[in-house]
Amino acid sequence: MDIIQAIIIGIVQGLTEFLPVSSSAHLVFAQKLLGVESSLAFDVFLHLGTLIAVLWFFRWDIIKMLKSWWLSIGDILQGRFMEGFRQDPYKRLAWYVILATIPVGVVGVLFEDSVDALFAGALYVPAFFLFVTGTILYLSQRMSSGNVNLNNISKKEALWMGLGQACAILPGLSRSGTTIAAGLTIGLEKEFAAKFSFILSIPAIFGAFVFKLKDIGAAMDANFLPIFLGFIVSIVAGYLAIKWMLDLIQNRSLDIFAYYCWAVGIIVFMGSIAHIF
Repeated sequence: MDIIQAIIIGIVQGLTEFLPVSSSAHLVFAQKLLGVESSLAFDVFLHLGTLIAVLWFFRWDIIKMLKSWWLSIGDILQGRFMEGFRQDPYKRLAWYVILATIPVGVVGVLFEDSVDALFAGALYVPAFFLFVTGTILYLSQRMSSGNVNLNNISKKEALWMGLGQACAILPGLSRSGTTIAAGLTIGLEKEFAAKFSFILSIPAIFGAFVFKLKDIGAAMDANFLPIFLGFIVSIVAGYLAIKWMLDLIQNRSLDIFAYYCWAVGIIVFMGSIAHIF
């Protein structure tokens, strides 16, 4: 992999991790078009880049969540957990993020080999699920915005979005698209659905990062510059993608992403069937 290829893939990873178009599908497509195979070390640094982007964008919310979560541990020891839980929305948010992360953890552990086989399969698999992503996005935009937000979210809404994230382990199903759509179907405000989706991505991205990190010693590429540049651009692209998505979901429609997913999904699916790709 040369520098230009690494930068392109880094941009693709940063943008598609948070735009509702499936990073897994686009990484497969990009690598196929560029004629490269991403190394394990590069995958690790790309995940680290997108993790840094979301952590920095929501740094103040995350700091409040961590402080509140730590205080809730004290509440548990003092036997007044529910009192603090009801009063502090950031205590609820911290625990609901943990709750919503459980489904993707369970699915990842139980179906790891099956999911890996799908990623290693033909391009028509992610292409098909990319078409499904477009359909989910399109239908979700036809629903009126609800009134569930930081102050009144319950475990039901949090778990529902967690189940959406677990489904998005399939190649081609967008994690952000599926979770945002899940939130909208159950009554979340549009902006909060996106915000919760992005914060919910932190444990998932961190888990993928740690899972791959354990094998990096045997896979570190001696050509460090392409890896480093891909890492940097993934941070910048990820940050800009989050900012853009929050603006879009507040002021515009996500239909453009539905049309994009349909178009790319159909093109790649037909090309894969015809052995063009």
